[in-house]
Amino acid sequence: MPDIRSPIRHHVVLYRRDPEQGRARYYSLMIERDLFGTIRLVHNWGQVGSKGQEKVELFPDEAEATQALEAWATIQRQKGYADL
Repeated sequence: MPDIRSPIRHHVVLYRRDPEQGRARYYSLMIERDLFGTIRLVHNWGQVGSKGQEKVELFPDEAEATQALEAWATIQRQKGYADL
């Protein structure tokens, strides 16, 4: 059972490795609430070991944010990213 005090609701981390080119990349998706109760879907991506880039989307409720997280995860899996 998740801790109700935690701002993080859902978190998915996907990885893509290309040993031939010596690259390893990640794509992270996280649903969280900020201090004001706003529901945010946070995307982080880049090379493993780097800070990478970040994008934040705001949603009116957690159900819509969850649908968006699942859609983004599906897109990234189609691009070759996978769960560990």
